[in-house]
Amino acid sequence: MNTPCYTMAMDLGVCQLRNFSISFLSSLLSAESSRVQLDNSSSGASVVAIDNKIEQAMDLVKSHLMYAVREEVEVLKEQIKELIERNSQLEQENTLLKTLASPEQMAQFQAQVQTGSPPTPQTAATPGPAKTAYQWRNIL
Repeated sequence: MNTPCYTMAMDLGVCQLRNFSISFLSSLLSAESSRVQLDNSSSGASVVAIDNKIEQAMDLVKSHLMYAVREEVEVLKEQIKELIERNSQLEQENTLLKTLASPEQMAQFQAQVQTGSPPTPQTAATPGPAKTAYQWRNIL
């Protein structure tokens, strides 16, 4: 059974787990059905045994999936924490830059935001802040 696997860690893990689960269930069922074919006199007991094996296999798959999901949740929580910290840093930097910018620079910036044009590089004739954003970030 060919199923597409994805490059994201969670998708790949689920795909691998699914392939493992399918092959595991197949091997359980084929081993159990060979016993059933050999022993037709106890078919009722064999059906119960097959049901028990299927239930055990499904419980195993469920526990593996729950583990994979918990792991992915932890990774995502850490990423969210890092993004919140980065956002806070950028907000502080933005506030600092707004306080250091001249009214002309703020007007020019607002015009660029409204038109969607990229910022123009400053020349020696254009007054600008003494430090760039990168330099201010290193000072703080």
